[in-house]
Amino acid sequence: MPCIQLNTSVKMSDDKKTAIKSKLGKAIELLPGKSENWLMVTMNDDVTVYFRGRNDAPAAFVMVGVYGREDGRAFDALTASICDILNSELGIAADHVYVQYAATQHWGWNGGNF
Repeated sequence: MPCIQLNTSVKMSDDKKTAIKSKLGKAIELLPGKSENWLMVTMNDDVTVYFRGRNDAPAAFVMVGVYGREDGRAFDALTASICDILNSELGIAADHVYVQYAATQHWGWNGGNF
């Protein structure tokens, strides 16, 4: 049950959002046992992002929530992929992207919890 929340200063067209969603759907497979079939993606674009005290360059904050245990190597690979996606699709430099991970043993869905 992964969820990726993207917050970026870049304004995105619907086509761009769809392209990013599709690429994130492939990238989530870098985490063992995860797939686009259970992935939820939320996107907030055109938000004010200050990074290093300035807001003059495209930037993004990405939160990745997963059900299960942490996997540092898989998280490293996913961070690299997310940065590549945001650079190729939105022109955001990797050094202007933060990715936060939250692994949990409690995840609710369909009126219950796993």
